[in-house]
Amino acid sequence: MKVAITGMGIISAIGSTVDENFESLVGGRKAITDIDHIPTVHAKAIKVGEIKQSNADLAHELGLASDNNYTRTAMIGALAARQALQNAGISDVNAYKTGLISATSVGGMDTTEKHYYEYFNDPALVKYISAHDGGDVAQKIAETIGLKGFVTTISTACSSAANSIMLGARLINAGKLDRVIVGGTDALAKFTINGFKTLMILTDGYNTPFDDNRKGLNLGEAAAFLVLESDKVVKEQNKKVLAYVSGFGNANDAFHQTASSENGEGAFLAMEKAFKLAGLQPSDIDYINMHGTATPNNDLSEGRAVIRIFGEQNVPDFSSTKAFTGHTLAAAAAIEAVYSVLAIQNGVVYPNLNFETPMQEFNLIPQTEIKYKNIDHVLSNSFGFGGNCSTVIFSKN
Repeated sequence: MKVAITGMGIISAIGSTVDENFESLVGGRKAITDIDHIPTVHAKAIKVGEIKQSNADLAHELGLASDNNYTRTAMIGALAARQALQNAGISDVNAYKTGLISATSVGGMDTTEKHYYEYFNDPALVKYISAHDGGDVAQKIAETIGLKGFVTTISTACSSAANSIMLGARLINAGKLDRVIVGGTDALAKFTINGFKTLMILTDGYNTPFDDNRKGLNLGEAAAFLVLESDKVVKEQNKKVLAYVSGFGNANDAFHQTASSENGEGAFLAMEKAFKLAGLQPSDIDYINMHGTATPNNDLSEGRAVIRIFGEQNVPDFSSTKAFTGHTLAAAAAIEAVYSVLAIQNGVVYPNLNFETPMQEFNLIPQTEIKYKNIDHVLSNSFGFGGNCSTVIFSKN
């Protein structure tokens, strides 16, 4: 099972383009800072991976009217999707049977927060509240790129974009669509900051994936989209293929609403399914892009699942890129898909920033410095609240 990736677009805290993101990754430039754009009592208490552009800046870049009702989540998603189409050389998005699968968890929460208390008494504000749901985000992205075809939304917490990629690949394999724009977008909002603060899984400093002294995650915001195209389109248009989606798996941990099981059962099953679909062995993987949220529970659970799949002595080079960007929730698997493709194209393993002390429970040491080598296959993990565990394998050929 292989589906071609022909275009990518991204905006995150470490860059507004694919090239800018890659330069930050190889240059070790993280973007975890104080909060600038959200009026919150936690502004100086926690750090986040924030895109340093205001909503007005984003609206101007998209050419939107001043009275638009695009949420921040929709705007960064539209920018990333537009980039992906440009990168794929697509001028007519409707030339083939084309779909959009957009993942989000926050949706238009940032706009809802702003107008919630006033809209009951001001009918003019209702249009902002109607932009709250994830479906509106997807529709706004479709409007921006001019898509008239299939549009849907996936929301499975932090594995959302991985499931978007999976569904897109399945629709192409089934012959339902010729081309699918897949990915995810989530903006920061007080709702998520307060929610994760209540769960007590935010660090008061910088996140330290797979470190024994890890204290929690930094939230982030980002959007990324990939263009998946069928063999027919690639052949007819002589398209350049960036990489392939070669395998994927999804399983539910069925353990807890917000925690993973201690032995990583869901993660293990998702990886096992991905290998079976790809026809690959664990020994074929050259790099693992870990979910790696730097929470005590996730890193222990994911580490144990990886050991169950690979064996403790045979785990390939691995790292988490969330120390660069923060945890971008539904967008995480999408931005990390872009990073996985870039790893294949450039033969690079990204450093796992901030790591100092190995975990006591097992002998797994992430790659802490940039490393160049040939990479044919990358395994990327994404796990969400509700136990939804997803794995995608990206391949060079």
